[in-house]
Amino acid sequence: MTATAATDTPAAVTGVEHWTHKGDVRLYLWEKYVGRPDGKPAVLFVHGSSMASTPTFDLQVPDRADSSAMDWFARRGFDTWCIDMEGYGRSSKHRDINCDVANGADDLEAAIDYMVKARGTEKFLFYGGSSGALRAALYAQRHPERVARLVLSAFVWTGKGSPTLAERTKKLPEYLANNRRKIDRAFVQTMFTRDHDGGADQAVIDAYAAQILALDDSVPTGTYVDMCARLPLVDPLKVTAPTLIMRGQYDGIAAMDDLLEFFKLLPNADKQFAVMPGIAHNSTKAVNYAIAYHILLSFLTQPAPLYRG
Repeated sequence: MTATAATDTPAAVTGVEHWTHKGDVRLYLWEKYVGRPDGKPAVLFVHGSSMASTPTFDLQVPDRADSSAMDWFARRGFDTWCIDMEGYGRSSKHRDINCDVANGADDLEAAIDYMVKARGTEKFLFYGGSSGALRAALYAQRHPERVARLVLSAFVWTGKGSPTLAERTKKLPEYLANNRRKIDRAFVQTMFTRDHDGGADQAVIDAYAAQILALDDSVPTGTYVDMCARLPLVDPLKVTAPTLIMRGQYDGIAAMDDLLEFFKLLPNADKQFAVMPGIAHNSTKAVNYAIAYHILLSFLTQPAPLYRG
């Protein structure tokens, strides 16, 4: 898959709203591209536990043009997509379930089925962050035929060595007792301070919080329960796509040794492990976001090997 280089003058980005269904569940998808989407490599961005997709991947911050990862990659030749998982944002919230990681992988299946029909694309690039990485990896395990390249950022395998998950597990009885948990402005702030303070600009945090809370004042507990009590959810031996693991230097969830053990077991030799300096859990909102974008772009545009031995 190839993508064109960006020009000095920012190109106009088109946004298109889509809807699909998983049974009686209505799922929201958002697509952005430059010119026409036809023939472009398609990347699906998969959000994490505490926010919907557009604040995460199409964040708009005044005087910060590159805040939207979707815009940035659209201008480099990609057809970019994101999806609100069931229970988040604009998607259905009526079912009395906690919307765990497996349910999120089901959402991705419905989304990809729709995207195949809408755009004729057969294989997709996936980027997942935090529990979104778990959802994307589980989908890749289930449907390797649909995954061209897989990027797992802020990923967790067994949870061993994760101080943030150890602290979160203290509230496990609360998460088990409720299908949703409240979020507010103070909670969003802690997402940027719990592991390492100072790695993100306050203006970005404020804009992110405003756009998250405009869509949700509570989110499902399922991914928290999974990450605290049910790991591992993914078998690395069954993840056969070319895979990039991205870890922030200060990430309190994605423990280095845990990730390296997962990385060693990935069967495809087309794999990479990248550590992002000065970044904690949320790389695309960090001061050093340009490093995350660069690493991601390089992997997504890497030529396929002509010789494997």
